[in-house]
Amino acid sequence: MPEILLTTLNAKYIHSAFGLRYLLANMGKLQPATALLEFDINQRPLDIAEILLRANPKIIGLGVYIWNVEETTALVAALKRVRPDIVVILGGPEVGYEFEEQAVVKLADFVITGEADLKFAEACELILSGAPPREKIIAAELPEFSRLTLPYQLYSEQDVAHRIIYVEASRGCPFTCEFCLSSLDIPVRQAPLPHFLSELEKLLASGAKQFKFVDRTFNLNASVSRQILEFFLARWKPGHFFHFEMVPDRLPEPLREVIAKFPPGALQFEVGIQTFNEEVGELIRRRQNYERLADNLRFLREHTGVHVHADLIAGLPGESVESFAAGFGRLVALGPQEIQVGILKRLRGTPIVRHDRTHGMLYSSHPPYEILQTSKIDFVSMQKLRRFARYWDLIANSGNFVETTPLIWQAEAQSPFFAFMAFSEWLHAEAGRTDSIALVRLMEFLFRYLSEHSTVEPQVAARSLWRDYQRGGRHDKPAFLKDFLTEESPERRSQRNALLPKRQARHQARTF
Repeated sequence: MPEILLTTLNAKYIHSAFGLRYLLANMGKLQPATALLEFDINQRPLDIAEILLRANPKIIGLGVYIWNVEETTALVAALKRVRPDIVVILGGPEVGYEFEEQAVVKLADFVITGEADLKFAEACELILSGAPPREKIIAAELPEFSRLTLPYQLYSEQDVAHRIIYVEASRGCPFTCEFCLSSLDIPVRQAPLPHFLSELEKLLASGAKQFKFVDRTFNLNASVSRQILEFFLARWKPGHFFHFEMVPDRLPEPLREVIAKFPPGALQFEVGIQTFNEEVGELIRRRQNYERLADNLRFLREHTGVHVHADLIAGLPGESVESFAAGFGRLVALGPQEIQVGILKRLRGTPIVRHDRTHGMLYSSHPPYEILQTSKIDFVSMQKLRRFARYWDLIANSGNFVETTPLIWQAEAQSPFFAFMAFSEWLHAEAGRTDSIALVRLMEFLFRYLSEHSTVEPQVAARSLWRDYQRGGRHDKPAFLKDFLTEESPERRSQRNALLPKRQARHQARTF
């Protein structure tokens, strides 16, 4: 039985606990006495407690995040109630700042703040030796990458087959955006590249095909980024998929050259634009060149097969609905495959709180601490934005309605934002919910809206929806479309890369 258990509640089963694997890899002489168990937030805390207690550990280390803090609090309460002798150590961003009044912190024995890769093992050694740390809050120093054992050998065959494989070439962020915890993590530190690439080689040899880089600014060092991309390009096989978070206004020619060589759908770039309002950007200390950003996005869409996932944040201080709408329209015109409309969250430790009084920022007191209203966006309008974001994800980002979505605004020559907002409010009135809407029912809602509440002809809407439906590899013609599809609307076979993640494959698909 292990003396030490590392565990967390992932948001989904397919996610893997990357941070815990770093801790396990760096346990040193305690590694044989340490085990890792992963759960997800859909499992009952009491059931998780039973599994953990069955192993009879002396120490339990728990990763605490914004998505699992409530469930983790219930879990720790149960553990300490049944076995108060077990030492519970917390870590993770949710307990790294403003921890004094947190219920989960009060329940635990120790909390390690910062990057605990080496500090966790040190704390465990002291506890097992009978001389535990004197202070409950243990501040970890920033470890040098050269001192860390990389964790990639700890991905199992099951992980490779069923989970997202997280990797990182660097840590830290040079920017100071006030809404983001990464702005507190300076300086940027690079993993030793030869050793890192050799570990990636082993992962590829083990059958890993989909890699998600967690670097906050993958393309900050263009030379290193190019070497990593060239490494993957030289080894690319069908089904390989690589996700990177990119600085949107930094794409020099050497990077463009190698990016353009990848097959369609092999790369996904997450680009955090967040706002097109330069005054808001200055207010929250987000620096970016909008002209260069736009040029880079046009290049990616026109000259590469990159799947572009662009982020905007609603509810930033100083941003009105009209300002957000204008930025949303600019982004739609640049044509990314996905636009993630995020609602501002008040993450613990971030300096965004300095705007609370000046800009009337009111946040939910419960995770994920989303903004409720600002001086420029009242609560009702923020609720509408929340629905907009959910429906946009279901309709536009899903890839199920690639051809049909633009009809919502193109038919009326309207602003994409306000046209989709009108549809969003109509859909909410009709469906009464923002989740668990079956695909065919969602199609029927779209057809009704376009044919009854816009100038789109029913036959045009039907043909568009039918082509989108087939794009996903489906051929069962929905009954509500049949009367509007003529013999000139034959079934068409979809061509898409079935080896890509489904969402990205639908965006890449073509029909013939």
